[in-house]
Amino acid sequence: MNRDNTTLFERMLAGGIIRNDEMADAWKVVFRTMQLSAALNSATDVDQIRERLSEIIGCQIDSSTTISIPFHTNFGQHIRIGKNVFINHACSFLDMGGITIEDDVLIGPRVNLITENHPVDPARRKQLDLKSILIKRNAWIGAGATILPGVTVGENAIVAAGAVVNKDVPANTIAGGVPAKFIRTINTVAV
Repeated sequence: MNRDNTTLFERMLAGGIIRNDEMADAWKVVFRTMQLSAALNSATDVDQIRERLSEIIGCQIDSSTTISIPFHTNFGQHIRIGKNVFINHACSFLDMGGITIEDDVLIGPRVNLITENHPVDPARRKQLDLKSILIKRNAWIGAGATILPGVTVGENAIVAAGAVVNKDVPANTIAGGVPAKFIRTINTVAV
C-alpha cells in the first residue's frame, strides 16, 4: 500500500510495520479507550457492557452477544464481533492490527488475542509489526489460550485451554499445546 494515499488506520489494518513517528493519531484512540474502559469494567449488566464496548469499538454489538467483564483492549476500534458470540471474563484484545470474531464463537476466560508484535532488530524494536486475527464461525477458544498475530482459527475449530497459537488452525480441527499443534479432526454430526 502507498503510504501517501492511505490513513494510518487503513495501514494498521493492512498489516506490516508502523513506525513510532506515525502513531500520534493512534495514541489519541488508545487514551480515549483507556478512559472508556473504566466505565466498561464498572458496568452492572450485560446491556450496559454491550453499550459501553460498542462505544469503544465504534459499532453496535448485537443483542445476542454476551461479554463478561473485566474486558481489556488497548485500541478497540479495530475489533469486529458477530452475533451470538460469548466472551468470558478477563479477556485481553490487542487489536491495532484488527480482530474479527464471526458469529457463534465461544471465547473462554483469560483469552489473549494479540495482533501486535515488534521487529527482532533492536534498532527497529519500538516499531509495531501488525497482523490481523480472524476467528471464524462457531470456533471455541479455550480458557487462557493466546492467539498470536496473523492467525486464523477456522470454522468449528477448537483451541485447547492454555494453547499458544502461532499458526492457522484449520476448520473442524482441535489444536493445543505450546506452540499449538494439530490434535485431531472434529467429526461433525448433521442435526
